[in-house]
Amino acid sequence: MAYTVGFTNVSTVGLESSPVAEALAGLRANEARYFKNKYGHVFTTRPASEAEYVVDWVHKILQEERGITISSPPLEATEFQVENTRWAYVFYENGLSVNVLYALDDGGKRAVGFKLSDGMEVPAELADFRFARQKSKLAGTIRGSFFVIKNEY
Repeated sequence: MAYTVGFTNVSTVGLESSPVAEALAGLRANEARYFKNKYGHVFTTRPASEAEYVVDWVHKILQEERGITISSPPLEATEFQVENTRWAYVFYENGLSVNVLYALDDGGKRAVGFKLSDGMEVPAELADFRFARQKSKLAGTIRGSFFVIKNEY
């Protein structure tokens, strides 16, 4: 069942099993606010079990581009198109959020972003990445990193 992510009243719906559920919910709400304010898009998620094609697509990119396998179970996922860019998000039990920005035009931006919820450790599979810090009213301190996608998916 789809869940519309709110950012005025942050909810842990769908994320309850995470040890950093409150921070992960704040991170998810932060993304929802960004897309609503920038594009007018309402951010909705589904349980990962109902969005396996999204999780599989993100995992394929991670594996083929960098040999990364996320060890934490995915809790929720979403995919949508804004303007001419395909976006996918997967939220994991350990507090990690992985997003794919994939321009549909040749030569457009294509990247994978990682965001760590406040209070979580850097997962071993992402130990080689450097993370920048960003403050958020909804999510506390978000640590983020990314890499550019080189192939086509």
